[in-house]
Amino acid sequence: MSQIDYSLSGYERPKLQTPNGETKLLMHSCCAPCAGEIMEALAASEIDTTVFFYNPNIHPQEEYELRKEENIRFAEKLGMPFIDADYNKDDWFARIKGQEDEPERGARCTTCFDMRFEVTAAYAKAHGFDLISSTLGISRWKDMNQINGCGMRAADVFDGITYWDFNWRKQGGSARMLELSKQEEFYQQEYCGCVYSLRDTNKWRVSRGREKVERGVKFYAEAMQSLSNTSNK
Repeated sequence: MSQIDYSLSGYERPKLQTPNGETKLLMHSCCAPCAGEIMEALAASEIDTTVFFYNPNIHPQEEYELRKEENIRFAEKLGMPFIDADYNKDDWFARIKGQEDEPERGARCTTCFDMRFEVTAAYAKAHGFDLISSTLGISRWKDMNQINGCGMRAADVFDGITYWDFNWRKQGGSARMLELSKQEEFYQQEYCGCVYSLRDTNKWRVSRGREKVERGVKFYAEAMQSLSNTSNK
């Protein structure tokens, strides 16, 4: 039996169908690297999709703007509508107060996902969308059950809104995500996004003798070129 080629160049994308025949998808996006493969899959399936960038957790604002602009760049390439939502970071800090020391994938992340999905679902209801989903789940660093639970809770608040819990990682999705990121030379963020994830990432790095995160300088293509140059020496 021949092995299926799941690469960007070899994969024959199936025609995706929405869960119940929904016609308008509002796709919450966290960043271009996570969103790219999903956006391409939706475009290939001709699903009417609008990207919704709502991530008040991202710190600092310069990092937020960089991640957003990368996502806008790819949306424009695909001709996909993009909604630049509010950066209400003060509301986010108020929402997670008391959870500052929670670990990654813990209660703070649930609170953060809940907030982002609630705003996504509310926007969908107000603007004629009948389906929401998110790019968050494609990352292997995230707990898919945690993300889907938050999405479903948010959608259940509004009549006529469904949360699509499609597993974007399957059939090589995670690998194509990285392949596309290198092809598009996306900005390569090195922490989840919030100030507490940055704090904990830097603690981990220092404990292992590594430099702290240097924001805004690393891009996927550059990282791959560096590895290539090293291997050719």
